[in-house]
Amino acid sequence: MRIGIDARLNAYRQGGIAQYTRQLLAALAAEARSETFVALQHHSQRRPLVIAPNVERATLFTPPHNRFEAWSLPVELLPRRLALLHCPDFIAPRRRPCPAVVTVHDLAFLHFPEILDAEARRFYGQVHAAVHDADAVITVSEATRADIVKLLDLPPERIDVVYEAADPRFAPLNLAAGEQRIINGQVLTAGGFLLFVSTVEPRKNLETLLRALRICRDRRPRAGYRLVVAGSRGWLDEPIYALVGTLGLGEVVHFLGAVDPEDLPWLYSACRIYLNPSLYEGFGLPALEALACGAPSIVADTSSLPEVVGDAAYLLPPQDVGAWAERIASLWDDETTRAELVQRGPQHAATFSWRRAAQETLAIYRRVAGRAALGEHGR
Repeated sequence: MRIGIDARLNAYRQGGIAQYTRQLLAALAAEARSETFVALQHHSQRRPLVIAPNVERATLFTPPHNRFEAWSLPVELLPRRLALLHCPDFIAPRRRPCPAVVTVHDLAFLHFPEILDAEARRFYGQVHAAVHDADAVITVSEATRADIVKLLDLPPERIDVVYEAADPRFAPLNLAAGEQRIINGQVLTAGGFLLFVSTVEPRKNLETLLRALRICRDRRPRAGYRLVVAGSRGWLDEPIYALVGTLGLGEVVHFLGAVDPEDLPWLYSACRIYLNPSLYEGFGLPALEALACGAPSIVADTSSLPEVVGDAAYLLPPQDVGAWAERIASLWDDETTRAELVQRGPQHAATFSWRRAAQETLAIYRRVAGRAALGEHGR
């Protein structure tokens, strides 16, 4: 079976959907050596996304999210002789030469419509039609499946949950006490900082951490609390940066900006506590990466995050500033509990794997292909 994986977005992005596409394709190729996977890459991405004997690279000229792709993409797909097309970026062309599977990662754009510009609104505005037209719909958490049922009116039995996993490079590092590393010009000391990893935008709720940090410092000025923020600037981020100044935290909050992927395992392993107060996540991969590295973690009890962290992290209401301040302060000083979480996190993270994701995704492909062979629609 020739299975096409739409990887055009990987020419423009590295994280999120692009990372999901690359990890899944690599795992699929290793798991199903008798199948042929066609990596549908944009011509501007010259390197193969995955190198394996059963992965072909196909060059396409239609950019992702292009307003004309509903017409141009099917034309480019026709000579590829695909038995099935998987679109990890929500939308499959409605006029297509084969059955299609789509992955819906989250519906943040419906909960927070202000995050979309006009072009993004046009593209993601197709999602209702896309899920109803697809031959199968994959999502990455039970929370997002519930969202799809509620917001897109799709029956739950038409949605398959396939969990993501952390990249294998996320694992505990054996760091020396007080080990230092310079990241983006900032000198960081292992065990001496709180860590937040995400784009800086309202949905990620950094404001709660800033206000909690102010309380912690007011109560114990000499405790040494510092917060490291690893992530690029996002939409509506000016009030967040302004709040740092308003709270007088400029000297103890360090914005690293986007960091090299090779630095992330060190940050997770070196932090004293990892913090994720996000208001909404489709999966919440940084939380799983943190656990995989053994970071003692506190995360919000919303959307998919409880699914992802299980009992390997503390869960708190995302906007209860007092609760965050109390938990940060207690865990900062509790070496015994931190040591327990350091052990528990990797064990829990290991229950998620890309091999399992590939196996479950292959089962969906084969189900869809079997229906197509019988002349049945996948719905």
